[in-house]
Amino acid sequence: MPPVREGPRVNDQIGVTSVRVVGENGEMLGVLPVQDALDRAKNSGLDLVEVSPNATPPVCKILDYGKFKYEAQKRANQARKKQKTFDVKEIKMRPGIDAHDYDVKMRAITKFLGTGDKVKVTMRFRGREMAHQELGMGVLMKVKSDLDDVAKVEQMPRLEGRQMTMVVAPR
Repeated sequence: MPPVREGPRVNDQIGVTSVRVVGENGEMLGVLPVQDALDRAKNSGLDLVEVSPNATPPVCKILDYGKFKYEAQKRANQARKKQKTFDVKEIKMRPGIDAHDYDVKMRAITKFLGTGDKVKVTMRFRGREMAHQELGMGVLMKVKSDLDDVAKVEQMPRLEGRQMTMVVAPR
């Protein structure tokens, strides 16, 4: 079994009888037999590259295949570079958090949101704190109201075992 090719068919690999040909300057040359199209490409020192194999007849372009592959690779790298990947950062709190500790956590949350990351705020309950979940909910609602101008709540607070989580994302 022959190896599977990636990318468009080039020159002698084009296995149809006639193709629609686009010249090296972008002008339409019309529907030609494959051999005539190959001769034109060779005369100009370039390759015949099948750019649209599913069309009827297939569309081929006269161009430098090495340069074509290089440009395609460059476009793919550019697209990958522009892709924004964001992390989910986690901030852990307790229901009886002190005012200063709360401020420190809030500064960290705003810094994470400023860099475009989502933040998962986790309220951890220990021992008898489970009997007073409304205190933890109150702290998370305070976080929500303090971040209203810079973030939107993606997941409202919900209890999972001994912890309550809320996810906020930048606006």
